[in-house]
Amino acid sequence: MDTLHCIFTSGTRCGRDADRGFQKRITTGSVARLNVTSKKTNGCTLKHTVDIMTSITDPNVSDVFASAMEEIHNKQLKTFGEIIDMTTELCQSHRQFVKSAHDSCLKKCKDDEMLFEKIQTFERDLVQKNASLKRKQHAISEMISEIQQKEMQKDDIIQKIEKLKQEQAKRKELIESQYKTNKNRLRNLQKARAVFQDHLDMEMRTISGKTQLVKGEKLQFVFRNISPSDQDSAYVVTIGIKEDGSYQIVSSDPVLKCLSILESRLQETNNFPAFLANVRKEFISLARC
Repeated sequence: MDTLHCIFTSGTRCGRDADRGFQKRITTGSVARLNVTSKKTNGCTLKHTVDIMTSITDPNVSDVFASAMEEIHNKQLKTFGEIIDMTTELCQSHRQFVKSAHDSCLKKCKDDEMLFEKIQTFERDLVQKNASLKRKQHAISEMISEIQQKEMQKDDIIQKIEKLKQEQAKRKELIESQYKTNKNRLRNLQKARAVFQDHLDMEMRTISGKTQLVKGEKLQFVFRNISPSDQDSAYVVTIGIKEDGSYQIVSSDPVLKCLSILESRLQETNNFPAFLANVRKEFISLARC
């Protein structure tokens, strides 16, 4: 019994070559073993072995062989179908993946655009806030400068107030001193008035001063019994007191040429009764001329 070896290639050509090889190499009364190898274009190899244990004289050999070929062909078709189905599934999966990736990219792009818009908005807000901050800082600097100026003015005002207080205290002391001095002088004048009024027929009056040199009250001394021809005739001298407490002769009626000399003596000696006596002597001398 011989062995039948048939090697087939893929597709229709595989079937035709197998028939011719089978017919050429079969001998009478042998047992045939059919080895069929089919190669596909994608690299997958299917190997089918068909054992034909029959006699060459068996009239069903051709049917068995055809049945074997059909089985091989069906298996190949089934394998091709599975490959096609797998390829279709892979294509659909790839399309879904691409679509999902595209949608994700679009969503990411929109999110990025929104993020960029927010960043630009934040940048604009930041620019505005920086500008506002600079304006506020400038305003604060001006306020600080103004406050410093006012503090300096405050210090100057405080110094002026202290100076005025000191001046006021000195002036108060001066006024008190002048008051005491004037009080003593007034007391002396009142004594002199009594003496002169009783013995020399002199009258003292108080008048208001309106001149620039002497303001306030002035004393006016009226002398009588001066002229032998007219004893009731009045001879008047007006005296004021300055702010520093010194005496000042304002006027005399009639006018005495030596008033400045009499005033100088009064300033030097501060003897008011003697001054009045000298004034009376001058009026008597003037009346006798």
